[in-house]
Amino acid sequence: MTNNNMIFVANWKMNGNFSDISKAKILNKLIKQRKFKRNKVVYCPPYTLIKSFSDNFKKTNISVGAQNCHHQSEYGAKTGSINCKLIKSSGAKYVIIGHSENRIDGETDNLLNKKIQSAIKENLNIIFCIGETLNQKKKKQTSKILKNQLFNGLRNIKNFKNISIAYEPVWAIGTGIVPKKSELERNMKLIKTYLKKLKRNNSIKVLYGGSVKPDNASELSKIKEIEGFLIGGASLNAKKFVDIIKKSSI
Repeated sequence: MTNNNMIFVANWKMNGNFSDISKAKILNKLIKQRKFKRNKVVYCPPYTLIKSFSDNFKKTNISVGAQNCHHQSEYGAKTGSINCKLIKSSGAKYVIIGHSENRIDGETDNLLNKKIQSAIKENLNIIFCIGETLNQKKKKQTSKILKNQLFNGLRNIKNFKNISIAYEPVWAIGTGIVPKKSELERNMKLIKTYLKKLKRNNSIKVLYGGSVKPDNASELSKIKEIEGFLIGGASLNAKKFVDIIKKSSI
């Protein structure tokens, strides 16, 4: 049996143009159906498409988010940067923070903590990404890494209302490799345990990301700790994205 009320987040990364909005329109037809209405779909296109996506899906069950944000809350002299005020003014309701691709580029836990605080200030929904590298996994450091990323990233955060966690093992992103069921269950339970220590309850949704495809969505969605997916490459293909949602809702 699969989970109800799943969140499906499409991370388009550095892909997409205005004509690609039609792909999301196909998905909107699907989630209008009674069977899928309890699920939430969030498109995170490049900054250049946020306003167009927001305008096209104002009265639908599709929400729009940004893929990152600047940590500074106020407007200022930060050439090329986009902060949460600008993101919100474009119509977005979500923001991805801490994706491994940004961590690899130098984003620290301290910086991510500031970004989360900035997003909370603008009342944006946050998808906070955590995950271990292959080297860390081989050294059996997964639990330590997940704990550190969670506790440091969420340091001094009091309001967890709009926060979801996305567990993305770095070694699974774009590789076609998915963790074994037992490994995923263990790590997702670990995250839930750490969150309980932070918040004292388990109301925060935990998503999985890393090579999610139509052929593995059904099995992954049967893991009760998984409450949604953060999907990269497969979300660029409307048919694949639709199939993932369908197979996760059987």
